[in-house]
Amino acid sequence: MDQRPIGVFDSGLGGLTAVRALCKLLPEEDIVYFGDTGRVPYGTRSRETIIKYARQDVAFLRTFDLKAIVIACGTVSTTAIEVLAEENSIPVLGVVEPAALAAAKHTKSGRIGLIGTQASIRSGAYERYIHTVNPAAQVKATACPLFVPLVENGRFRPGDIVIETVTAEYLTPLREAGVDTLVLGCTHYPLLETVIRNFMGPDVTLINAGAEGARAVAQALKDQGNLARREVPGHCRYFVSDRVEDFAQLASLFLGWDVTEDVTQVEIGIERS
Repeated sequence: MDQRPIGVFDSGLGGLTAVRALCKLLPEEDIVYFGDTGRVPYGTRSRETIIKYARQDVAFLRTFDLKAIVIACGTVSTTAIEVLAEENSIPVLGVVEPAALAAAKHTKSGRIGLIGTQASIRSGAYERYIHTVNPAAQVKATACPLFVPLVENGRFRPGDIVIETVTAEYLTPLREAGVDTLVLGCTHYPLLETVIRNFMGPDVTLINAGAEGARAVAQALKDQGNLARREVPGHCRYFVSDRVEDFAQLASLFLGWDVTEDVTQVEIGIERS
């Protein structure tokens, strides 16, 4: 039993889709969430910058007494998880490996589509994990750099001509390739699930990286005997690196429930010990 909270971070608000899944799987856990909204998106940055930002995000979270850190960001999970895991004494868990393994096990045809940020696609991490389980899988990967800023600005609903046009441009090659499984390789993308499903069709299974990552975290804590035990539901605390105005409204869309807790803006571009 371990009553300490779980730390979760993302480049923006997309990681809240992982928080949503964690709260459903582990309702007794306290969660500290940090969204680096002042520097979103990470996916267009260099590897060196992504690692620098990720270290600063973790340093902030480590000011709390945590039992684990969840990288609820596909870009950081593909680029910096090994560095962060080596540098920290508590478990550091990502969303990429669980999503990749789920896709490898699910596909019937062996044709898997992958969408993510430019940095995630460039890393090749998803393909490496997929091929450890299914060496014969054919992975067709597409970077979708406009998805994160559109989602962060609330442009993800069916009928929105902007997001539907961008979706068609990005996903047409994957649909033409006949993939039967599509990895949503960024935690922002679940908000686009309806738009993506409408375009890809009902026969394509969508793999939600945030949800798969949350399931892996829940299993890891259970295996380690580190689940919380309390009589009341856990609490979430929210921190961002940019303005807090309108956070509750947009965050509620990611979470699926109203955010009533206070949101705190913090300075993140400094080193903490």
